Amino acid sequence: MLLAIDCGNTNTLFAVHDGKRWRAQWRTATHTTRTADEYAVWLSQLMAMQRLDLTDIDACVISSVVPQSLFHLRNLSRRYLNADPLVVGDEGVDIGIAVKIERPNEAGADRLVNALGCRVQYPGDLIIVDSGTATTFDVISGEGAFLGGIIAPGINLSMQALHNAAAQLPRIAIERPAKVIGTNTVGAMQSGVFWGYIDLIDGLIARIKAEHGQPMTVIATGGVASLFEGASAAIDHFDPDVTIRGLLELWRRNKDTA
Repeated sequence: MLLAIDCGNTNTLFAVHDGKRWRAQWRTATHTTRTADEYAVWLSQLMAMQRLDLTDIDACVISSVVPQSLFHLRNLSRRYLNADPLVVGDEGVDIGIAVKIERPNEAGADRLVNALGCRVQYPGDLIIVDSGTATTFDVISGEGAFLGGIIAPGINLSMQALHNAAAQLPRIAIERPAKVIGTNTVGAMQSGVFWGYIDLIDGLIARIKAEHGQPMTVIATGGVASLFEGASAAIDHFDPDVTIRGLLELWRRNKDTA
């Protein structure tokens, strides 16, 4: 079985694939000090609940944007899975995506994996909106090339900054408000953050499409993307499995050389 790991700035996703289907998925908060031993204890307990065991795993693929955590995740794979992990960005790993930006090495592992995960599912020119710690907009050509994109602060990050910078503004949950015009502080904050992000998403997608000049399909993914379903007029598909699909495809492309 394959263990796919996607380590982001806020959360880390672990998913097990048995060669035919995904058997289980789990998320944990990303902590750079969490060791391989701690990961192994946590993971083995969750796997046992699904009648799985660490010894069932014989391969591992990792995407990480957190270098400090990557060290521990490599050790997890080598010590407890007895597998040398396939890591996005390592020398010799075939991403399957041509990177056509000024500095190709600056393209984040998560963005390239998302591009691959969308390419195997959706035809044509694509915009991938990934809502996490940052909100990214990635442009993929119909030929499968990563052309660049946009990076904006994530919705949770913006909410936290608003609370931290304004002494009288409370910490609130993000949810779709009943009205645009808030009649109290919480309602006003929720409206500003929620509808502000909807307009940021729809507005930037419109600008990307105008500049690109070709029909494009828009796919939304990421931890908070589901918040925008039914509110954004520009998103065509909400797909929570973009990243793990990309990791699986990456493994299939490279398994004979891993």
